[in-house]
This record gives sequence, C-alpha cells and structure tokens, in this order.
Amino acid sequence: MRKITKTYCDPLDLVWLHAARQMGMRVERSAEVNASWDGAGVLTIGTSETLDPDDSLAQMILHETCHALVEGPACLTQLDWGLSNTDPAKRVHEHAALRLQAALADQVGMRAFFASTTMFRAYYDQLPQEPLAPGDDPAIEMAQAAWQRAKEGPWSKPLDEALNRTAQIAQALEGATPDESLWHGQGSGA
Repeated sequence: MRKITKTYCDPLDLVWLHAARQMGMRVERSAEVNASWDGAGVLTIGTSETLDPDDSLAQMILHETCHALVEGPACLTQLDWGLSNTDPAKRVHEHAALRLQAALADQVGMRAFFASTTMFRAYYDQLPQEPLAPGDDPAIEMAQAAWQRAKEGPWSKPLDEALNRTAQIAQALEGATPDESLWHGQGSGA
C-alpha cells in the first residue's frame, strides 16, 4: 500500500490561512456559522457547501479582517468584533467594512473577486470607484480610519502579501478559466 505523506490544499486557501495566522487568527471551518469571531483568536468560517458559490475562504477572511480593522484593536477580545447582525444601528459598521474591503481589493484590481456576500452585496456593488473618498455616508469616516490601521498597523504586511499573492494567482490563471469562473478576467486587473 502506498504511504501518503502530503495532502492537496487550495493555493488561495493557503495564502489566506497563512495571512490569518500572521494576524493572530486561527481559522476553523463549521457548517454552523457563516462567520464568527470568538474573541479569543479563533475565526470560524462556514464550510464551502454552506457559503454562496461565489464566496471563497479568502474573501471571507478578508471581510472579517475588515470588520476587525473598522472596529479597532479593542474588538479583538469581543465576540464577533462586538457587532450584532440583528442590530440596525450596526449597519454603518458593515458598510464601513465593505468600503474598506473594496479599497483593499482595488489595490490589486480584484474588487469583483472579493465582493461582499449576503444581503449587503447591493451596497458593495454600488460603491464608487474611490470607496474612501469624502462623502455623506457615515461609513466613510470609519472606513478611512480602518484604512490607516490596515496600511500602518501590525496587519499591514500580511494583508498586503495576501492580496498580492491572490493577484499573482489570478495572473497565472489568465486565459485558463471558463467564463463562469470567479477567476475569469481577474488576472488582467492587477
């Protein structure tokens, strides 16, 4: 019998799991949640069969990272970054995370690839070309502060590396993907 000493792992998953570890997050998968932070270092993400077909582990990790950056360092010890998806007052926090997510993805030309999931997709899709530009949306100021944490804080290097590695994977796939693939056309945008 052949001894198996290695296992296959999706390259994009490896990139974002590595980034999560560097940011102090241990990622676990569970069909019981979409995404949840336990306040003690564990980020639980839904399993692939529970997520939408256009979601990826990378996109989910990026989105949750954006929530943490919007809420600031104090949220790291709070369940779900101190947010509740049933509290309408927290909608602005979700919008700020989405603005940050779009701005970060724009750095590598992959906004569509890292698009939001769930009911907030319409908001994400309507964001302007410059999602952090001044305006009357109260989420902008929160997203701008989060941008500073993303670019200057301890998570800046792992986040930038993960985004750039994702763009490199997209570039490697250029011309090899069918039209219905989320990867299709992403390699030319970086």
